[in-house]
Amino acid sequence: MDHHTLAAISVSGICLDVLGGLYLAYDLLGGQHGPLRLLTRVVTYSVVFGIGYGLGLGLFFGIAAGLATGITIAIELHRTSRGGHYPLRWETVFSAIRGLGFAIGLYRQTGVSFAFTFGALITCGQIIAYRRGVRPGMDYASSRRPRLTRRQFRAAIIRTLGYMAAFLLCSRFVRHVEHSWTFALRGGVVIGIVTVVGTTVNPFIEYYADNLAERRLGVIGIMVVFCGFILQSVQYLAALFDVPVT
Repeated sequence: MDHHTLAAISVSGICLDVLGGLYLAYDLLGGQHGPLRLLTRVVTYSVVFGIGYGLGLGLFFGIAAGLATGITIAIELHRTSRGGHYPLRWETVFSAIRGLGFAIGLYRQTGVSFAFTFGALITCGQIIAYRRGVRPGMDYASSRRPRLTRRQFRAAIIRTLGYMAAFLLCSRFVRHVEHSWTFALRGGVVIGIVTVVGTTVNPFIEYYADNLAERRLGVIGIMVVFCGFILQSVQYLAALFDVPVT
């Protein structure tokens, strides 16, 4: 087992323990008016996008891009649920954070110059989209049923093509990667599919975040703490059973 992987598992366990403690401390954090609505959005969107990106483009990319996407989208949708959206200067900041997350996720596969040029390109693309009214809160809904509007689907298609173009431009002018067309197609399609899935389940996640049940939160908190305990135990189990760590 790689020592970086072992460290990442242990850190993940600690984070889950902290998260579970926050859910168990629901009343202390202000109940329905506290920060857990936002926290629930952050965790849920990070998991959805992280798993999707990770399955298609690798674990490291999934963690970096999933966290950046989940956190920023959660903050924006939390604002949208209260009416309105952030001004363009803040949307630019969110775009830059997501671009940085994608760059960090890519650099191990493509190198620093490719990754951060790609991050800059998609940041500019997202800012243009915001100026045209395309944002995470577009056609916002809070419902028990998944939903995907025509505008949202069209935006996902444009995003897929835009990301493919960014991959190809970086490969052509910054640093060539092997099988550039295949790499660009895979990257664009994965990001497009994850965008469609995330947008489709968005109303259900928003409904869940806006209708938090106190008892259910306690159960979730206990489960999250238990998962954190298991992950933290991996390092000690590896030592106990003499698992080689490189």
